[in-house]
Amino acid sequence: MGGLKLLCLPALLAFPAAQEPAPALAHARTPDDRPILLRLQFRKGLSVEGKALPRAFLGKGVDASGWVPFESLSPEGKRWALAALFPEDQWRQDEVRHRIRHPDLESVWTMAALFTGHGQNYDKVMAANPDLPEKLQEGDVWRIPRSLLSVDLGGTGKGPDRTQPEDDLDDEARVAAYRALLSFGEDAEGRYAAYRMRKGEALYSSVVIRYTDRVDPKGVNELADRIAKRTGITDVRGIQPGQLIKIPVAFLADPFQAEGSSQLAGEREVRAEVRRTIRVEAGPKLKGVRIILDAGHGGVDIGARANGLWESDFVYDIAMRVRRLLEQETDAQVSSTIRYPSLGFQSRDEIRTPTRAAEILTTPPFPVDGESPSAVSVHLRWVLANDLFAAFRRAKGDTQKTLFLSFHADSLHPSARGSMVYVPSAALVPNTFSLGGAKTGRVAEARRSAHVAFTSREKLQGEARSRQFSEALMKALHKERIPVHANRPIRNVIYRNGGKWVPAVLRYSSSATKALIEVANLTNEDDAASLRDPEFRERYAAAVVNAIRAYYRK
Repeated sequence: MGGLKLLCLPALLAFPAAQEPAPALAHARTPDDRPILLRLQFRKGLSVEGKALPRAFLGKGVDASGWVPFESLSPEGKRWALAALFPEDQWRQDEVRHRIRHPDLESVWTMAALFTGHGQNYDKVMAANPDLPEKLQEGDVWRIPRSLLSVDLGGTGKGPDRTQPEDDLDDEARVAAYRALLSFGEDAEGRYAAYRMRKGEALYSSVVIRYTDRVDPKGVNELADRIAKRTGITDVRGIQPGQLIKIPVAFLADPFQAEGSSQLAGEREVRAEVRRTIRVEAGPKLKGVRIILDAGHGGVDIGARANGLWESDFVYDIAMRVRRLLEQETDAQVSSTIRYPSLGFQSRDEIRTPTRAAEILTTPPFPVDGESPSAVSVHLRWVLANDLFAAFRRAKGDTQKTLFLSFHADSLHPSARGSMVYVPSAALVPNTFSLGGAKTGRVAEARRSAHVAFTSREKLQGEARSRQFSEALMKALHKERIPVHANRPIRNVIYRNGGKWVPAVLRYSSSATKALIEVANLTNEDDAASLRDPEFRERYAAAVVNAIRAYYRK
């Protein structure tokens, strides 16, 4: 595009197994004939060497030192950079024809981010290329219609259509609205729920994730394929609005089960309990509230990994920011279940590498040994929290003013963006549970608090109060313009590997209110970019504190 002198792009270097592929570099010349480098990186996208960039190629106020990311370029700079990196692309009046040059570095998501302005337009890019495989191959030519191009590249500038009429409803009203879109039928293969696709919807997000509670990539894709076959759909990318989808009843989440089912009856009992449960008043200073903060994983277990991030350090940072704000701004009693010895309870702006040592703050402290069912530290989190709550009760504290929050970041299907919150399903919390001796780590708290017992009323109240807090959190996140998972951000079970379960930190918690907060989906590139930003982590922590304040007001 105007005045470029392109030199060859070197071939990608070989890379060892389990490592990211090496970036590709393009040597080019600017319109004023200055040599310049462009860099394409795995998952991180395109950046340009800043020192040689003309001022007109930079966005307003952009620092030109170092590498300048594609999104920081001006419209003129973006058009130039794409032409420099992909000289074989054809820019036509009605579309761009993009030739894949680096299949190990490019993806449909990256293509959508560069050409349409938003990675979450990838499903629309795929729909415009129904004959091409999602796994890119060198030499394939992908069409990006002008209607999808970003306004910077001469398109209409329409962002991804992720909105639905239900988005502004609270959780109960949203679930009721989604349920109203279903009808039930039966054919030779058995009972099914029928759903008709709406404009802008995709099978994996608007059917599988919404109606079946599956969110992990493998589970979502497998069930989407199964539902497509059940419905007689041969190409999931070619589904048109109005297409009837058959969802086998066995895979429906409890709120969408048929009338008369025990699952739906249980769901309605919880909803009724939420409506009649009166919130506990503590005022904006949270006087008399006992809060335990838990940051998932840590130490030898860094948790979920995607897009150059890992779970443990980033959620620990958010938990520490929440702790600081609560201690500075409220009278609540605050404790943590976990500490990174090299950091203490401090937050930090820059997180470069995983912190390899973490300990549960029992007596004595116990090094984190993972998150598998056989790990000791996964149970010591709730044992410690319950022991602290028991001490609070012995000191005449109000048991209804106890709150347990566990912070995590998941690795879900990439279409899922934003925060989700898990609360304990009353149906899956046991009546009693005792931690075996091999799982206690011989800590003092285990001798006092390794046994739990719950009445049916306590289990129902636990889910109801936890749902109330989760609603307050969703509102606080919306107010801060922090993305929330579309469809159903509040859930009471996790489906994974063919099982249905509640995390141990919720299942055995004696707290009146408890929630596991999935801050972000690391597999979603927008979420990952947000979590990397310390300003986002601070805003997120402030939203959590505001949600706690709102929850303890009538």
